[in-house]
Amino acid sequence: MYRFSRAIYRELAHEIVEDSPGSITGVTNHERVLRACESAIERLATDRHYFARPARTLFNDIRPYFPMSSQARIYRVIERYIALADDFLARQPMTGYDLAGNPLQCRATTRKGTPCQRMPLPHNGYCPSHQHLAETEELVDERELAVA
Repeated sequence: MYRFSRAIYRELAHEIVEDSPGSITGVTNHERVLRACESAIERLATDRHYFARPARTLFNDIRPYFPMSSQARIYRVIERYIALADDFLARQPMTGYDLAGNPLQCRATTRKGTPCQRMPLPHNGYCPSHQHLAETEELVDERELAVA
């Protein structure tokens, strides 16, 4: 999965603002941008259903390290690579494990409040017993679009 985060970094690296000479943290702006890219792609891979706007989140994390004149281009680059990563993840076969090797679980909780342990269906992340929750999410999304 790091090929997407590294591609974002490589395309944007030449525009990163150099560190101020008085920086005592030891972490450079280049390292911060690379770490932010990697964490965003990792979260997209492991928590896709709860990561609503990954491109905007990544852009907000790294925008202080770029000049104002290049921020529109930076957002377009991030948007393009996040869309490619999301498409890649959507095409991956459902094997019972995520890309990090963790077992997949239904996104719902049981009546006792514990996470459902059943295997989710690939199209929405809910098991057959909790499919009704996916239908309510679609209704909420439609209402949010109507308000906006």
